[in-house]
Amino acid sequence: MGLPQAIHRMSAQEFSVWEINEPERHEFFRGEVFKVFGMGGARREHVRVTMNIARALDNHLHGTRCQAFMADMKIHVAATDDLFYPDILVTCDPRDLAASLQMEHPKLIIEVLSPSTATFDRGDKFLTYRLIESLQEYALVDPHSKTFEVYRRQANPANWLLTQGLTEIGLELDSVALTVPADVLFENV
Repeated sequence: MGLPQAIHRMSAQEFSVWEINEPERHEFFRGEVFKVFGMGGARREHVRVTMNIARALDNHLHGTRCQAFMADMKIHVAATDDLFYPDILVTCDPRDLAASLQMEHPKLIIEVLSPSTATFDRGDKFLTYRLIESLQEYALVDPHSKTFEVYRRQANPANWLLTQGLTEIGLELDSVALTVPADVLFENV
């Protein structure tokens, strides 16, 4: 997440209407608007890892009632009225699959870390995502160190279990019953 934009405070609904006509993507957090990427966009490594995971998910989910979305689909966190663009999300909820601009019921969210977003992705963004009742897993992938971590919701919804990634096994995503081998995950990085 970048620096706050010089835009007046607005509601999430006002933001959604405003952002439709913007040439760049923005996120809406605590009533403020943030540009998603700096002027140069994402690094090649970030884009490759995102595509590798999305391709594996899309192939795995083909023919099921679940779908994977990448980068340009917003998540609306109803509990806080915040709006984010996760790198990858998976939803199986019919309400989301009928939506055109934003979703509210993901079961899996994956963020590919960059130096400018890692602290926010691990901190306030994850705290906000945890308020999504349908969310079962939250994965963070670091293309630079070639590591990953997966947070899984426990029986008590306030508790999340962290699993550090073992590169010899791959990225294990229990919510969708998929393991993305490390060589696939970090292919061409």
